Amino acid sequence: MFKNLKNDLPASVVVFFVALPLCLGIALASGAPLFSGLIAGIIGGIVVGALSGSQIGVSGPAAGLAAIVLTAIGTLGGFENFLVAVVLGGVIQILFGVLRAGIIGYYFPSSVIKGMLTGIGIIIILKQIPHFFGLDEDPEGDWAFLQVDGENTITELLKTINAIISGNISVGATIIAISALVILVLWSNVLSKKGRFFELVQGPLVVVVLGILFYLFTKETSIMITKDHLVSVPVPEDASSFINQFSFPNFSVIGNPQIWITAFTIALVASLETLLCVEATDKLDPEKRVTPTNRELLAQGTGNIISGLIGGLPITQVIVRSSANIQSGGKTKLSAIVHGFLLLISVILIPTLLNKIPLSVLAAILFIVGYKLAKPSLFKKMYSLGWKQFIPFTVTVVGIVFTDLLIGIALGLAVGIVVILIKSYQNSHFLHIEEKVDGVERIKMTLAEEVTFFNKGAILKELDSIPENANLTLDVRNTRYLDHDIIEILEDFSEKARNRNIDITLVSERGTVKNPDNYMEFFTLRPKV
Repeated sequence: MFKNLKNDLPASVVVFFVALPLCLGIALASGAPLFSGLIAGIIGGIVVGALSGSQIGVSGPAAGLAAIVLTAIGTLGGFENFLVAVVLGGVIQILFGVLRAGIIGYYFPSSVIKGMLTGIGIIIILKQIPHFFGLDEDPEGDWAFLQVDGENTITELLKTINAIISGNISVGATIIAISALVILVLWSNVLSKKGRFFELVQGPLVVVVLGILFYLFTKETSIMITKDHLVSVPVPEDASSFINQFSFPNFSVIGNPQIWITAFTIALVASLETLLCVEATDKLDPEKRVTPTNRELLAQGTGNIISGLIGGLPITQVIVRSSANIQSGGKTKLSAIVHGFLLLISVILIPTLLNKIPLSVLAAILFIVGYKLAKPSLFKKMYSLGWKQFIPFTVTVVGIVFTDLLIGIALGLAVGIVVILIKSYQNSHFLHIEEKVDGVERIKMTLAEEVTFFNKGAILKELDSIPENANLTLDVRNTRYLDHDIIEILEDFSEKARNRNIDITLVSERGTVKNPDNYMEFFTLRPKV
């Protein structure tokens, strides 16, 4: 693990700067104490990072759970009661892992996973535009279309455009954001190729330092950045006040059915988000390593138990942090673990310094992350693969942008299933009409390897269209599974064939049968895979 320290350490710093505002923003959007988001980020990095089988995935508080958390805190009677649900949710996740439920992640089409990555990339860019110009009413980490500040993604952008036109933006935040973006682009495309120093020192670290210096040197000037445009980490006065930031679950409410319903909801949604992120992260991994999904559920469950016990938000593997890790050159899980320690050390030792980082600088960093996830060339590539790939991909992207992550994925998956059904309908059989011999039309129908009830309509239509006095050769030599519904159709057609003077020849691995009467008996003897 440590042989990749030169790659993992710089990557961990970038992930730290990406994770810091998101931990705070997700806690704010969830209606939870700000420190609870930091706890989840620390546990997600150190504990889950150590236990996970993913080499480049990074875990922490998830935006997809913010609405669930916000509602649950209110309905369960307080944050301490909610923490019980987080702990129980972790236990349920461990049970999912023991039951090997991690296999679910493999059943999502590649087009949907790529749509998820692209949709998240677009969302990151759209959501960071207001922060880029110092408009920070909506907290960082609020990725849903309907925002917690009462706006939505589109109206927030329109407000930003109006603010730019009317000059109601933070000039200082905008100046440093533009400077940071230029530096990041140059660092990535030009300077990183100019020597070892530029390889080891990441551009995000440079622009964060620049942002802090800009804030310090522009105080009391016309372009100063006010505190509401800076990171806001809780600053304890002493060790006692730091410890008091931790919350502990109120286990006296464990008998409340609503606690268990919330726990199961957290476990289900967190597990699904994690499995989808694992699938997506493995696709982004340059080394194409495969994460053991059941081990991941065990790791996430353990992390959620610990997070809930000390006052943290629910944890999942998160694509924004994971993609930032990959883009920054992270090679092993050490980068995720170190990022967790950086969060822990920084909130203990330098919270005041962290609170001098402009949010607009972090928005510039996230711009780069978002663009790399949603490159225009990917749309062109998906289009070139044909409508079977492009439509589920597009629906997933649009669904994520205009609803939220899980709804967008569900829409893409639904469309993907419809596409599969359509192709299954079309590919159930191949029909070849041979030339007429002595006035008799010869027709050959070859059934596919697997024919299910989805293919009933297509096969029934073809059989009904066969003219009277024809010869039908039914080739099932390649068919390994034939649904009972299809057998019934064939047996019914045998009766119609006699009335219409159609001769049927059944060709199989066992030989040739003329005008078979009992298809059921024939096919139940066939091996089914």
